[in-house]
Amino acid sequence: MQFSLFETPENNSSSHQLPLSEGDVTYFPQAIPKNDADTFFEQLQSELPWRQDTIKLFGKPVKIPRLQSWHGDPECTYTYSNLTMSPNPWTESLASIKARCEQICEQSCSSQYEARFNSVLANWYRDGQDSMSFHSDDEPELGINPVIASVTLGEARPFVFKHKETKEKHIQVLEHGSVLIMAGTTQTHYVHGIAKTAKPIGGRINLTFRHLIQKAR
Repeated sequence: MQFSLFETPENNSSSHQLPLSEGDVTYFPQAIPKNDADTFFEQLQSELPWRQDTIKLFGKPVKIPRLQSWHGDPECTYTYSNLTMSPNPWTESLASIKARCEQICEQSCSSQYEARFNSVLANWYRDGQDSMSFHSDDEPELGINPVIASVTLGEARPFVFKHKETKEKHIQVLEHGSVLIMAGTTQTHYVHGIAKTAKPIGGRINLTFRHLIQKAR
């Protein structure tokens, strides 16, 4: 599909920095036009090889409360919570959204930050009972001070940041078609997550684009 935002994006002016004392997080509420976001939401549901993985929690196998799919360059094997995932290939939709996120980083982020992504974790929150526990994206493969672009398609959900030491919290509702850029020391000082809700809500697909560092052989 033709990604209309590749022309001249004008909605970066509506972005804002989150008030995190030791973080660097910028929110772009309308990074992807609604029509494109609607199309991507439908395409990704049908074209990605979604699966529900199992991790060990306190020594017991537990199903992750959401569906996920890992994609990237062929060498981008990723491990978190003792779960190792080999990359599925890029789809046209994922590649288009990746390019948009890289464009946002190049235009809006400090030049010290890596603005090229080689992998993405897709999470499908099917309803309010699907969630993400508090965590930091600080795996060794991501390097020091990683840049992560988080794309929301579908139902808006509250995204909670909590400082690791002070426990100070900040909530940002992530809307359909939005992009959240986490950079700097954000992963060092904060955890983030999405809580369950009893409200009857629709599905949400979240894409977190990142750059994995390749180990020397």
